Amino acid sequence: MKKFFEFEALGTNYRKESVAGLTTFLSMAYILFVNPDMLSAAGMDRDAVFVATALAAAIGTLLMGIIAKYPIALAPGMGLNAFFAFSVVLGMGVPWQTALSGVLASGLIFIILTLTGVREKIINSIPAELKYAVGAGIGLFITFVGLQGAEIIKADESTLVALGDLSSGTALLAIFGVVLTVILMVRGINGAIFIGMVATAILGMLTNQVQVPQQIVSSIPSLAPTFGAAFDNFGDIFTIQMIVVILTFLFVDFFDTAGTLVGVANQAGLMKDNKLPRAGKALFADSSATVVGSILGTSTTTSYIESSAGVAAGGRSGFTSVVTAVLFLLALFFSPLLGVVTSAVTAPALIIVGVLMVSSLGKIAWEKFEVAVPAFLTIIAMPLTYSIATGIAIGFIFYPITMIVKGRAKEINPIMYGLFVIFVLYFIFLV
Repeated sequence: MKKFFEFEALGTNYRKESVAGLTTFLSMAYILFVNPDMLSAAGMDRDAVFVATALAAAIGTLLMGIIAKYPIALAPGMGLNAFFAFSVVLGMGVPWQTALSGVLASGLIFIILTLTGVREKIINSIPAELKYAVGAGIGLFITFVGLQGAEIIKADESTLVALGDLSSGTALLAIFGVVLTVILMVRGINGAIFIGMVATAILGMLTNQVQVPQQIVSSIPSLAPTFGAAFDNFGDIFTIQMIVVILTFLFVDFFDTAGTLVGVANQAGLMKDNKLPRAGKALFADSSATVVGSILGTSTTTSYIESSAGVAAGGRSGFTSVVTAVLFLLALFFSPLLGVVTSAVTAPALIIVGVLMVSSLGKIAWEKFEVAVPAFLTIIAMPLTYSIATGIAIGFIFYPITMIVKGRAKEINPIMYGLFVIFVLYFIFLV
């Protein structure tokens, strides 16, 4: 085992790797409760999604640890689950089974692009500013969803949205969670988001805002309501609407994964000559996890930046990921705790993750108007139209226009023109 994971070369040992694996798990364990809450809004069975989330995370993380040997964990991605539930299913009226088919298709395409090397060309064709804008826009969207669920923001006939009743139990509980989580994050506490959720749920039970569970440990819930549903409507994905959906799943997963792999590998000192060793294996593990996750019954599975917490704790090898994967499997026996995870409990997690995602705003060249316009429209359109896909479409339509007018047409990759046509058709025929 030591030889397989190259402990000696990496200067690590079982204790360091185990502590790192536990740290990573605690940092991202919130997804076990946030994801079922998010996807249940789309009509999916909450318990089944919990099992699918834990299994997808365990399998994906195990693949990353054994095949690529990186201390990087995977789970259904934040932002991608919001897009799945609120944009695709609730916004476009697509059945959740068809949406899962879209996730499956994106995963299969991801595998093909990874094995053929085409993936890198597509990534390079999309300008950095739009990549940053998409991340920031999803951050705002997730935060908006969290504020709504917490009743801090409410609908208003005159102004569309307005401040909610901050004296309500739901709002006060969420505010407590946000404040506590912020304090923990500022203090650099590992697992701050998870700890914040636990504390918020406990306070909710003490104040009768959250129902006390009858038990903590139980048998694993049935996966039957979601397992294999991705195959039910697979024939329905060959439409302009679903092509846009699949492209969005693919696009966001592309850059989520690339950014996380490079960021965590850099932090762990695993980069060599500014290149990522075994990058192909890492991308294959990531894309395979999406395929497995969609079959189990969850949205896109992707690499988690929270893995950096484990690296900070000393994780350097794939054994860190193996430990994290085992902990996700053990979590399957704690499904009764799903009942205490209300919208007020998950809101702090959504809001804080939103804060982390909008950090990419600082990387956009705002002084260049031809770049600022498509970036800004991408960001602002996501929360205002309640659609991640619409935000991406608007940004990708405006980018070629502003660049051509500015006289920078030669800088536009031909692939961007193809995406321009696809998104124009999206608005003509579907919106």
